[in-house]
Amino acid sequence: MTNGFGAIGLAGLLHGESASLLPKKPHFAPKAKQVIFLFLNGGPSQVDTFDPKPALAKYHGKPMPGEFKAAKQERGTLMQSPFGFKRYGQSGLEISDLFAKTAAHADDLCVIRSMHTDLPAHQQAIMQMNSGRVIPGFPSWGAWTTYGLGTENANLPGFIALCAGVPDVGPQLWSSSFLPAAYQGTYVPADETDPEKMIQHLRNRTGSAAEQKRRVELWQKLNRMELAERGGDAQLEGRIQSMEVAYRMQAEALEAFDIAKETAAVRARYGADQFENESEMHIKSATRDGDFARGCLVARRLIERGVRAVQVYAGNDKPWDSHHDILVHRRLARQADQPIAALLSDLKASGLLKETIVIIGGEFGRRPWTEVAGRINVQNGRNHNNEGFTTVLAGGGVKGGYAHGATDEFGYQSIEKKVHVHDMHATVLHLLGLEHTKLTYPYSGRDFRLTDVAGNVVKELIA
Repeated sequence: MTNGFGAIGLAGLLHGESASLLPKKPHFAPKAKQVIFLFLNGGPSQVDTFDPKPALAKYHGKPMPGEFKAAKQERGTLMQSPFGFKRYGQSGLEISDLFAKTAAHADDLCVIRSMHTDLPAHQQAIMQMNSGRVIPGFPSWGAWTTYGLGTENANLPGFIALCAGVPDVGPQLWSSSFLPAAYQGTYVPADETDPEKMIQHLRNRTGSAAEQKRRVELWQKLNRMELAERGGDAQLEGRIQSMEVAYRMQAEALEAFDIAKETAAVRARYGADQFENESEMHIKSATRDGDFARGCLVARRLIERGVRAVQVYAGNDKPWDSHHDILVHRRLARQADQPIAALLSDLKASGLLKETIVIIGGEFGRRPWTEVAGRINVQNGRNHNNEGFTTVLAGGGVKGGYAHGATDEFGYQSIEKKVHVHDMHATVLHLLGLEHTKLTYPYSGRDFRLTDVAGNVVKELIA
């Protein structure tokens, strides 16, 4: 059991109350209790999804004019979006036809159009979006969340990461780092449909349940005797917690991950039964049409069962990295739009959207001009843009039907009501009832926190 399930992220440390996964009181009354982060890894283009820019049509095929001439354009020219935008809901939010199904929830969406992060490289940007830092070695947002609040279901991990394959950077994105390992995220492959394959080596296949219970109790007794002799031993303490949680998970985990428990109609609404694009699986970042949908459906089932934090990645590596041809965004959006809309609908119908923050976005956006660097063979793509992009929030006390901030007329740089990654993290923690400057952990001679020494709660995003 330790070599199986423990290896995918359930090792924990028992440093008294500080390492407990039991529910903890927030700093103040929260507006939300749980978080789902739908991560479109690779960087979706803001000017083709949630940030319409009519000026791109006017200057299509031309260099950026005036003061923008100094912008690093890699010799490319401005490119209008090939996708149409419409106004949706009573709020009139403008959203592209790539996300027409999600747009039906426009009055529940809080669209941050002025996001920015520090670096335009995938590895650094995805780490910063997930851990607040551009370098490895720091706890992920989910680890900080479970450290601050614990979880409400002792039979499941507090933080779960779902991905068909492994996203760029990999396990660092759900790591607990120097926080007690009890708060580390558990990785589960979303391209599997059999719960036995999603969570391997969990079910007891030898002897009766009573016999297994006696064996586990004996192992734990021996482990604790050894721990008492050694004193503090992080690895041994981790094995103790791993066994305890894995043993409890047998009662609920396999059922929670089994989407076959859902009706065919529900699976169809998410698109979870689709297995198309098998011919493209030789491409490193390719994903089947239903993989992200299955992740979204499992995320809903986990939230219903009290899991504190769930992250669903779009797929292996960085599928939204459309350097060559922005039209690939249409296939990617087809994989994401329907399940996002279904997830929001289900959460709203059950009342869980009121207490669940849903985050939709990637590590950065894309530039408004064409990329024509030497390795690009189709001059219809866009390069990375960390200076101005969009992240969408919904539920959990955020202000719905609201577009916050703005990029310039071409969608290149955030210029109005700028929101840094640290600000977004601070705001999400605030909605959960956590003061980001007080959610700290002592390590290596100083108190660390998710937002480093920066970040401000953006009150305008809160309903």
